[in-house]
Amino acid sequence: SKKISMKVKEIKKPEVEAQLIAMNVARQLQGRSAFKRVLKMSVMNAMKGGAQGVKVKISGRLAGADMAREQEHKAGRIPLHTLRADIDYGFAEANTTYGIIGVKVWVFKGEVFSKETRQDAGAVLKKKPQRERGAKKDA
Repeated sequence: SKKISMKVKEIKKPEVEAQLIAMNVARQLQGRSAFKRVLKMSVMNAMKGGAQGVKVKISGRLAGADMAREQEHKAGRIPLHTLRADIDYGFAEANTTYGIIGVKVWVFKGEVFSKETRQDAGAVLKKKPQRERGAKKDA
């Protein structure tokens, strides 16, 4: 009995969206594709799509092995400690016959510079005037 409004927004570059990459890798793993090939192809497609860096990490019983393990593939740079970095994160799970395989994806799209950060960065980079030779410090 309630009215719902919904807006559909087109994704311009789906090959650079982390959640879509993670869901695609999970779907291919469920379809029993070779996981190393899936990792390499997804990273390569994201880099061709315009990402500056991509990291894809899968973990679980890969290829039906008895021991769970992790496999990761990355290209470009992924500065996770840089606050101004625009990093997109996605997670998906692949339900295989051997168990669940987790898929994590990080996509670095570039750095975001606002006016405030530009001013702060400029203030930090300004050098203090050097003392003249022979001048003593104030005590």
